[in-house]
Parts: sequence; structure tokens; C-alpha cells
Amino acid sequence: MTKQQSRTLQTRARLLDAAQEIIGELGYEGLRTQEVVKRAGVAKGTFFAHFPDKDALMEILIAAEMDAFLDQAETAPTPDSIEALMAMIMPLIDFMRCERYVFDVILRHSGAAAKDNIGPIALTFARQDEVFTKLLENAPFRKDISAGLMGEGIQAFAIQALALDFCTINNEMPLEERLSIYLDAWLLPEG
Repeated sequence: MTKQQSRTLQTRARLLDAAQEIIGELGYEGLRTQEVVKRAGVAKGTFFAHFPDKDALMEILIAAEMDAFLDQAETAPTPDSIEALMAMIMPLIDFMRCERYVFDVILRHSGAAAKDNIGPIALTFARQDEVFTKLLENAPFRKDISAGLMGEGIQAFAIQALALDFCTINNEMPLEERLSIYLDAWLLPEG
């Protein structure tokens, strides 16, 4: 690695560290590019040499948090009930709803229009499918569909429950209760 590459990586790390400090103090919505630049001790142009915009920085930070929750889920035992499944996935869901801004960024970046546009958050959604599929392969839930389809359904119902939780018209039911109802109907259908 050349000195220039090393310096570039160090600058990027300072920008990410500064952003994480700000988020710790003010939340994701409180992060401002100008404050990141100031704390990192770099010029504004340097920020934009590393990230096309604030959203790109946020995508990296949010995806890293999502991946940390998936790391935990990946090592969890096979859920033996809806309650155990809920306990496993709620830390990720709680993070995804910690701020409306976080949820909005996640939705904007959850997919990609082309292979070369796949970003960190879209990769976490693909990873969720893999983690859920593996966890559900031996779970005592329905056997008429694949574990992969069950995992995709969990992901879809979680996003729906989150969206309704942020909607004033539909948020009278607690997210956990709504998601539990969805998962029970999806994973343990009655005849």
C-alpha cells in the first residue's frame, strides 16, 4: 500500500469516526456534513472526494449497524417459536425504527436498479435473506414452502410493520404486536 492510499484510508476513517461521534450526540438526523468536516479536520471537498453526498455516508454507517445485528442473529439458536424469532429479530427492527430518518434511508437504499448500484444497505437486505433462511431451515414452522421464502416473508412483514408504525393513521397497534400477528399467520398457518 502506498503512502497516498494509506493517507486516503486514514482520512476516510477520520470522517467515519467524526460522523459516529456526532450521531452518538445528536442522532442520525442531527448529522450535518459541515460538522463532520470540522471534527475530522478536513476540507469540505475532501468529504466529497470520499462520499458523493451525506446520504452515501449515512448508508455506510446504517448498514454497519444492521450488519452488527445480523452478526448476532447469525449465531442465535434456531428459533422454536414465534416469540423466540421475535426476540432474535427485534434488535434489528428497533434499530431500523430508532429514527424516521434512519428508516427512510434504509428504504431508499434497500434495493438497486443495476448490479453496479448495489450498496451497503441493499447488501444487508440480501444478507437478511441468507441469515433468516439458515435459521428457519430446521425451525418448527410450516413445511409447505422453503425456508428462503419464509425468510423473505419475515423481511416483508417487518418492513410493513415498520411502515405502519410510522404512519399516524395506522400506528394504534404496537409494532411488536402487529409483527407477531403477521409472523404467526405466515409461519404457523391454520389448515
